[in-house]
Amino acid sequence: MRPLDLTTVERAAETAPSWLADLRQNGFEYFEKLSMPTGAEEEWRYVDLDFELTDFGIPDVAGVPLSGDSVLSALTDYAGIARLIDGFVVDLFCDVPGVTLLNAAGQAADDSLLEQSLGLMISPNLDIFAAAHQAFATDGLLLHVDRGVAVDRPIIIDMQVTQADTISFPHLSVVLDTNAEASVVVVMRSQNGQRNVVVPHLELSVGDGARLNLVTSQHWGDTTTAVTHQKMVLGRDSTGRLGEVGLGAKLGRLDLNVDLIGNGSSSELVGLYFGDDRQVFDYRVVINHHGKNTRSDVFLKGAVEDEAESVFSGLLKIWPDATRTSTFETNRNLVLSDGAKAHSVPNLEILCDDVVCGHGSTVGPLEEEHMYYLMSRGLSRERAQRVLIRGFFDEMIQRLPVSGLEEPVRDAVSAKFVTAQAEGRV
Repeated sequence: MRPLDLTTVERAAETAPSWLADLRQNGFEYFEKLSMPTGAEEEWRYVDLDFELTDFGIPDVAGVPLSGDSVLSALTDYAGIARLIDGFVVDLFCDVPGVTLLNAAGQAADDSLLEQSLGLMISPNLDIFAAAHQAFATDGLLLHVDRGVAVDRPIIIDMQVTQADTISFPHLSVVLDTNAEASVVVVMRSQNGQRNVVVPHLELSVGDGARLNLVTSQHWGDTTTAVTHQKMVLGRDSTGRLGEVGLGAKLGRLDLNVDLIGNGSSSELVGLYFGDDRQVFDYRVVINHHGKNTRSDVFLKGAVEDEAESVFSGLLKIWPDATRTSTFETNRNLVLSDGAKAHSVPNLEILCDDVVCGHGSTVGPLEEEHMYYLMSRGLSRERAQRVLIRGFFDEMIQRLPVSGLEEPVRDAVSAKFVTAQAEGRV
């Protein structure tokens, strides 16, 4: 394994094109200056990080692939597939004309497409995890859809961590040219019982008139700390629909930033998370409306049981001159055990007039009135609870922007609650 230090950066620079070597060096300079965040910082409030990044090493090679996944098994008809294992692209296939799916590390040094497409996330304001990704990412995957090309089946990205005591930096850049259309499913997974850290970056560039549907499904193992940075930039009259499923990880954090640059652009984020044991799900969402006549909708539902904890912090920011903006933000939470906690902090920042916006959040247990209604019609208390849990999440499951995921996601959510019932934890 390689350490997180300058020698690793310099060794990677020996075979990298100059523009990529410069990006790595820039990331390392920030990495050296930054320290691990603490709960004293507002951006990391409620989260306790009990390690240093330098406690872990970067794998030299990809590990042994994991066995099948229920979500992947449900997606039998797809246009392309790629696997990222321990930060390395090990397998990719796509034969759709006008679609490029390539391994960044395996391309020629003068590949202009890569230079134009990678690096959307770079910012001096990002945290030590993002700086480490920029400095130490071993590989990257680029999905590029040409102008006017519509891909009618999903493209699957299987993102795995297989080795204990490692840190890896899987990278995915998705670029849709003008009037292109594509759907992408990213499945994130690792084994239970193997302590590791993973820092994925997802860069999404949606050109004028283009349409992107993307679902990320977190099924990390119970000792994996995952800190994901995701950024989407939308051009004129474009649409970006994002879906999120958070079920696995010791800590599953998503930092999502959406920039509606083009006039008439729209974005949607829908999703669900369900924490048990001592899991923490931490969602930090910032939606920036820059263009005129833009629209966005954020709607997340979550549940926590045992001593699990969830955090939602959302900011809808309407910049000057972003007139005729319409934006809404909703977060609903169920707290199913006395030791569980849910924190919900929606925010608005409005810097111009002629807008329509709103936000709302709820935190609480299952409604006793609803329980009474179902039990009065012959259901046991346990069965009534299951019906309410299913109904609570089903709205989000049905709204996921890529079809075919409904049954495996529904089964995984139900299994969490049914197991807790059987063990007397709820």
